[in-house]
Amino acid sequence: MRGKSIMLQGTGSSVGKSLLAAALCRIFRQDGLRVAPFKAQNMALNSFATKEGLEMGRAQVVQAQAAGVEPSVEMNPILLKPTSDKKSQVIALGKPLGNMSAVEYHHYKPNLRRLVKDTYDRLEAKYDAVVIEGAGSPAEINLREGDLVNMWMAGAADAPVLLAGDIDRGGVFAALYGTVMLLQPEERSRIKGLIINKFRGDVRILEPGLRMIEDKLGIPVVGVVPWTDADIEDEDSVSQRFNAVSGSGEIAVSVVRLKHISNFTDFQALSLHPGVTLKYAQRPRDLEGADIIILPGTKNTIDDLIDLKNRDMLAPIVRHARAGGLLLGVCGGYQMLGQLLRDPQGVESAAREVAGLGLLDMEVTFAPDKRTVQAEGALCGGPEWLKALAGESIEGYEIHSGVNTFGEGARFWMDLGAPGIDGACNAAGNVLGTYLHGLFDDGRLADALVKRARRLKGLPEQALTAEQAAVNMRAYREQQFDLLAKVVRESLDMEKVYGILRGEM
Repeated sequence: MRGKSIMLQGTGSSVGKSLLAAALCRIFRQDGLRVAPFKAQNMALNSFATKEGLEMGRAQVVQAQAAGVEPSVEMNPILLKPTSDKKSQVIALGKPLGNMSAVEYHHYKPNLRRLVKDTYDRLEAKYDAVVIEGAGSPAEINLREGDLVNMWMAGAADAPVLLAGDIDRGGVFAALYGTVMLLQPEERSRIKGLIINKFRGDVRILEPGLRMIEDKLGIPVVGVVPWTDADIEDEDSVSQRFNAVSGSGEIAVSVVRLKHISNFTDFQALSLHPGVTLKYAQRPRDLEGADIIILPGTKNTIDDLIDLKNRDMLAPIVRHARAGGLLLGVCGGYQMLGQLLRDPQGVESAAREVAGLGLLDMEVTFAPDKRTVQAEGALCGGPEWLKALAGESIEGYEIHSGVNTFGEGARFWMDLGAPGIDGACNAAGNVLGTYLHGLFDDGRLADALVKRARRLKGLPEQALTAEQAAVNMRAYREQQFDLLAKVVRESLDMEKVYGILRGEM
């Protein structure tokens, strides 16, 4: 093996591959290596727009941040974004190829192998090391033919593999043993180390099992990683955040849980604000008592709007806004706030025209072209309570289909320059929308929103101390990456890991 890469595979989904990959990226960076992450194919609705205006999965963006390098679509050449229970949009090197069913994509996947291999080779040539992440399990024997992301990728990169199992869900030794034994002999030979992940308790209790699994498989256990509270962004479909309540502040924030919710990481910074209690609302009663309601992004704006209506969620949202409560829509949630949504070409939905919530004076028309761009602009006042931030810079990224047409009643609170004004609000200033993802990351807008909610609730004004102010996400992420790396470094036999990376084992 060439000693240029190391790959993390798992006994199944959600065993912690993404976090372990991020940890190794940070550890290698701390040790002086120029390192990059790579995942041949990712399925997620949490995506990101690169500086070149190309779309990639956020998991590899997080890993790139841990590595201290600029995210690039070369780190995630294939992204699948589910559009329904049966179809996904296929994005190759940051650009959509079209929508495919699972069967259609299964037959098409072999055509992508050359693209993936060439992309990986270009990336590898630029770095000292590459941390490759697999997907699901390599032991899905029905998917071996046409595999793009597990053992085929290990062979294409000539990479040794660390196999991780999740002990928290139980049956970890059976999962490790079964995974290895279902592989072909040449695939099995690539696994150079086993990792027990998400352990709670005294590792001494595990030691007999560790020795037995080593004896049975002839593969060393390179570490037992404990459960860690490092706060690193989740992948969307498996996030535990949807069922948790964050914080204990006086301002109640309800983020509406959409069927095809995307980029929910926009609200991580707000959930960390000391003045906020944040939860995800799945039923009408989850909106009761909310001071701020947020409609997040979605891959299927129209279908999710119809789903909200079927779940009786729309009426309480509108009542909240009509009563003067704060309502924020981001991306697809922003589009829902308008008067009318049209999809004449069926870009997102079979429904060609649907009424919006009617809270902003605008209409949205969907078209095949998608806007993916990093955006920078300024807050331009808008509501009276935002005047103090007028002229302040703001930055983030946009990923959306759909063009807005504004009526005379529209007001604006954000100017992102070309292709025009973004960020509409109503005359009362309590309903706001924007296409900008990452709008809370620097903390200023979060502080302003919480301050306004306190005033509307009749709570006293607060002169925020440094401990009471919103979190700056860039600094916070760095702290959490270092925490994660410390836990993983102390848990793994790093001498063995480096030996595996160098191809010595």
